Amino acid sequence: MSDTKTTTPSPTSIERARRKALEQQEGAQRMAEIEREAVATRKNMARLRELRLAREAEQAAAASDAAPAPKKRTRKTS
Repeated sequence: MSDTKTTTPSPTSIERARRKALEQQEGAQRMAEIEREAVATRKNMARLRELRLAREAEQAAAASDAAPAPKKRTRKTS
């Protein structure tokens, strides 16, 4: 029994392996890009949250500093 398989890979298997390696590399790059975008989004959300909380605190302080509205007098009807 002779082994008919050769030790050199065929051109199609070389191309397949090259494409697979390229896809893995591109996939890793895309995942890194997605993670960078997610980090940037979280940073922006935190920045906007801080601005919103500061604005709300300023509005609450302004509202508490304002004199309370005088109560309306009602007439008693008896």
